[in-house]
Amino acid sequence: MEDGNPCVDSLGEFSKEKFKQVLHYVIHNTGHINNVGKTVLFKILYFTDFNYYELFEEKLTGETYLKYPFGPAPCDFDEVVFELELNGAIRETEYDYGTYRQIKYFSNTEPDISGLSKDELDFIDKTIDTYSRFSAKQVSEYSHNDTPYIAAEDFEELDYEMVFYRTSELSVRNYDDEDDSY
Repeated sequence: MEDGNPCVDSLGEFSKEKFKQVLHYVIHNTGHINNVGKTVLFKILYFTDFNYYELFEEKLTGETYLKYPFGPAPCDFDEVVFELELNGAIRETEYDYGTYRQIKYFSNTEPDISGLSKDELDFIDKTIDTYSRFSAKQVSEYSHNDTPYIAAEDFEELDYEMVFYRTSELSVRNYDDEDDSY
């Protein structure tokens, strides 16, 4: 953490362009789903990055996520949304959803997915399918049970390595099939 800013990527692992492509792709594929507002979108992004890391032991976007009261939140979200809005790729709206005020995003254009492989897109699609079914409250509560979230201090960075200590409920990797011999 440089200069007290938890969002500084001191390791150079963050790919802003890839995060932008993933974000626009997720927005493009969830805008029509009523319950997917900003909170659910944050969790889809979080589980995309952290589940990918657990399965493949490499970072998809390298985005930094912080521990907030409503669950993990991506550091660069506002900046990337601003850029996507400025380019006319997405639009943000706010309206009443049930008893809550929801911030929702819609895609105006086809997302640029040139930096994403077919396998990565398939993985993102599966993540969208899994977590877009949750309400904001449900997905927030679910994310609070995830080891990277539990291990972090409030408003601090979540450690990707903590996915290897997940409970069986949240783990996406089948460790039983792995060869434990050296």
